[in-house]
Order: sequence, then C-alpha cells, then structure tokens
Amino acid sequence: MDQPVRFGLNVDPNVGGLAIAERIAAIADSSGIEYVGVQDHPYNDGFLDTFSVLTWLAGRTSRVHLFPNVANLPLRPPAMLAKQAATIDVLSGGRFELGLGAGGFVDAVAGMGGPRRAPGAARAALAEAIDVIRASWAGEPYAFQGRHYALEGVRPGPRPRHDLGLWLGVIGPKAVRLVGEKADGWSVSAPYVPPRRVDELNPIIDEAARSAGRDPDRLVRLYNVMGLIGPEDRDDFHGPVGRWVETLTRLHTEQRMNTFVYWPGGDRERQSRIFAEEVVPAVRAALGQPG
Repeated sequence: MDQPVRFGLNVDPNVGGLAIAERIAAIADSSGIEYVGVQDHPYNDGFLDTFSVLTWLAGRTSRVHLFPNVANLPLRPPAMLAKQAATIDVLSGGRFELGLGAGGFVDAVAGMGGPRRAPGAARAALAEAIDVIRASWAGEPYAFQGRHYALEGVRPGPRPRHDLGLWLGVIGPKAVRLVGEKADGWSVSAPYVPPRRVDELNPIIDEAARSAGRDPDRLVRLYNVMGLIGPEDRDDFHGPVGRWVETLTRLHTEQRMNTFVYWPGGDRERQSRIFAEEVVPAVRAALGQPG
C-alpha cells in the first residue's frame, strides 16, 4: 500500500537569513508538517554550512524532522557524513533524515578541492557511499574497499537514535535505479523532474526495488515544489490554494509522490504559513487522511 502523504518546508542557509529560517522552521514544527529541508551547496559563499544550520534548527524545534536537501557527497566523505547524520539524529531525539546527492555542480565542487567526476563515476561513488553509510550506522567495526572509497578500519559511532532514512537526489534513468536497489527514498525537484518525467522514472525505481527483493511502496518519494500561492492561476505550481490542492492531490494519487516540500518563489515566511495552514490541511482532507 502506498504511504500516506507528508509535507515539508524549505529553509535556505543564507548567511543573513537565520531569523527567517528559524521562523519557517517554527511554522513547520507547530503546524503538523513533518519535515524541514535545507539545501547543501558548500561552495556558495552566501550560505552557512548546512549541517551546522540543521543542528541549530534541531535545538529550536521539538517535533519536526530535519534533512539536507540534498547533502553534497563529493565534498563530504561518506564515513564522516554518516557520523554527522547519526550525531544530529541523537541530538534531536531521532528527528533527522539524510538526503544525499552525487554532486551536480562539478566545477564548483572541484574549486573547493573535491573530485571532478563524470556522471558514471559519480553514480558509482554514490553507490559505494551508500554501502559505507549503512555500514557506519550498523555500529560494528568494518573495512571497505571500492574504486572511490577505501576505508581500512572504521570504528563507527554513534548509532542513530531511530531508523534513519537515506533519500537520494538523483534524476537520471541509471541513477534512479539506486533508489530502488539501496535507498529509502527519492528526493527530486519539479523544475528538474517535471510531472511527465516522474511517470518515466517511477517504474524504473519500482523494477529495481523488486529485483533487489524490496517493496517499492515503502519508499519515500519526495517532490520539491517551487512556486507561489496566489490569486493568479498560471500553472500547477502558481495559483490559488484550490489549484495547489488539486495539483498535490493528483501527484499523490496518480503519480505516487508521497512527500511534498514547498519552496516559495518569494515572500517566503508568509507563503510557508499559507502552505502549512491552508494547502496542507485541504490536501489531507481531499485524500481522507487525518490532519
């Protein structure tokens, strides 16, 4: 059976935006929304470190789950990334999930000293990183030898507080197979994967999961939706509350996306509150799910 629909709000790690970041996280925490996501672009000089911001927000919230949307693997070695994720999960009382990406901005990554990987190598490194992270979270000493990562003797810790989710931000047909084979979820953005491409990629994930002996209906399918809620009905992601309710309900019932994270195109705090207080309850009601 498909999962119930869940929701989240985006928080940007802007150097000068901590006050609004805290207020948006508070909206999510108090309204019944499940997630707050923070993008991870370490090479952006206008951004604070994403994992530090997530830790800071964890100390200012009590209920909502937090996740990087998505962590930049080439600049974050997987064993250390696993430790960071588990640590925040412990500190937050089990409210952290790990979104992970192969690193899409190759020149910017290389500019910070990271590897310059071609798409095939980036996929292979991501697959290896998943194995390293899983081994680290298991809590037993291990070694790992791959093409991209070699770990001679890891003594991992701490163990995560809860069964921490690992969601991949991948968009290519070959890369999304990793979601079904090894991950707990898929995290993509509507501008990069519009609804028509969701229909193309979801079956690939399903087939990969079944081939690996896994249940595809247990996967998180997270859709970052960018737009504005307002009177002008322009398209699926720019329109009044009713238009948004129709869009998200359809994406859930027909295209099986089960988590929606809102990235407003402006007036972020007010838009986040409208999404949380008007759109989310209406979608849940339309789907017959409790608020």
